[in-house]
Amino acid sequence: MLNTEFDKYLEFPTSFPFKVVGDYSEQLAEQVVMVVQKHAPGDYTTSSKTSSKGSYLSVTIRVQVTSKEHIETLYTELAAIEGVRRVL
Repeated sequence: MLNTEFDKYLEFPTSFPFKVVGDYSEQLAEQVVMVVQKHAPGDYTTSSKTSSKGSYLSVTIRVQVTSKEHIETLYTELAAIEGVRRVL
């Protein structure tokens, strides 16, 4: 598990933004929503932006999280999506 200090700075539950940056794929936003649904079921909308050369895609999603561990789990699971370079 990650060793973060989110619990020092946030009050739970809270809406938390995740930005997933990966190789360009038309399925990336769908994959992000699928992972989030597994850990925090709900209706989600994403916003996406393609890099200037079209090589990368960033997908932003806000998730209602309930604990520091919930955030850490989502970071780990989102980072495991094939083609993902960073989760911010």
